[in-house]
Amino acid sequence: MLRLVLLQLLTTVLAGAVAGMLGGIHALISALLGGLCCVVPNGLLALRLYSNARRSQAVNPMSFFIGEFIKIALTIALLAAVAWLYRDLNWLALIAAFIVALKSYIILLFRH
Repeated sequence: MLRLVLLQLLTTVLAGAVAGMLGGIHALISALLGGLCCVVPNGLLALRLYSNARRSQAVNPMSFFIGEFIKIALTIALLAAVAWLYRDLNWLALIAAFIVALKSYIILLFRH
């Protein structure tokens, strides 16, 4: 789980660098924020699942579903907060970096 979150963070930084070269500083910031809207909730879910797995009790499947619901709600809340608070938002950079971070797990599938 940690490797996936770190890979998402790396792809977010790369997407931000590309957006910054193509669209300037506002595109760079928008891309970083868009990627972080994916990375932060996934990181928190991974941390929650890791801590639940480390407990001596049996793993509860409901914990996963609650964590997934919180992840989706947090993702939507972060995207809304970025759209509302960042006035110079570059929507293309934000959405592109969000999708790149979201789909970065495909890189791990083809690694071997």
